[in-house]
Amino acid sequence: MRQKKNIKVGNNLNLFLFIYLFTILVTFKINAEINQDGSNTDLKILDKISSKNELIKLVNDKEFIYKDLSIKSIKCTDSKFDDNPEVKAYIQVRDLTKKDRNNVFVFNGWMFSSSPSIAPFDHPVYDIWLVGCY
Repeated sequence: MRQKKNIKVGNNLNLFLFIYLFTILVTFKINAEINQDGSNTDLKILDKISSKNELIKLVNDKEFIYKDLSIKSIKCTDSKFDDNPEVKAYIQVRDLTKKDRNNVFVFNGWMFSSSPSIAPFDHPVYDIWLVGCY
């Protein structure tokens, strides 16, 4: 008499494991993308004249007026899942005291939390540092 092998159960188990692992990978990928891009940016501003600093919370793509500065965060990214986590944001800053050059930015570029000297914000009265992204 010929014996039948139970191949059908083995194939179903392999298919079940494949679907289970695939859904786990997709879930982690979606969570990683959600956690990386933030909709808010935290900046710390130092007033060099009064020596006071203040933490401000920006909503991305909205202009924020701080004394004589107009600050806008375009995009903020946080790489929490890397070995060396890095917070970076694309920031635009205009000086409102210069009426003749209203559309000229004092700072327009990427700011990095771990190395603020890569793209320094240079202003005679204020210093700005990137703190966080959420």
